[in-house]
Amino acid sequence: MKPVTVSIDVPQAPEQVYDFLDVMAHHERFTDHYLTDWRYSGPGRGVGSCATVTATLAGTKTDVTIEVVDAEAPRRIVERNISAAGRRLAHGTYTIAPLPTRGSRISFTYAWTRAPLAERLLAPAIRATMQRANRTVMQRLAAELARHESAAG
Repeated sequence: MKPVTVSIDVPQAPEQVYDFLDVMAHHERFTDHYLTDWRYSGPGRGVGSCATVTATLAGTKTDVTIEVVDAEAPRRIVERNISAAGRRLAHGTYTIAPLPTRGSRISFTYAWTRAPLAERLLAPAIRATMQRANRTVMQRLAAELARHESAAG
């Protein structure tokens, strides 16, 4: 399946964005419209931080284990996602780039490594659903970054 990428521009510097995204528990704030019942393990931030969540999307529910497997401050965070009893394997990659004037462009790419047959057959619909959900994630992330910045400063 082809990957899905969404992006948003925010006024925060790449270092601020990275520091926020690096904390696994912060992700619950901007993804809880479809990822619920967060259970954390491993360190609170960085490579090895992990959460198991319940994903509810397109009328289906499944547990997903999300683990940070690679990170390069302040540019990139890569998460491995395992779900569907191991039949679905994907990677979510946050890329943070400075904008020419001020702020950052945050891009999130969800790329399937392995997917159940039914999902592969329905790939266009599944990709569209993921694109919509992740556009909402980006809008909510921008709002959470602004709230976080106000609380910190």
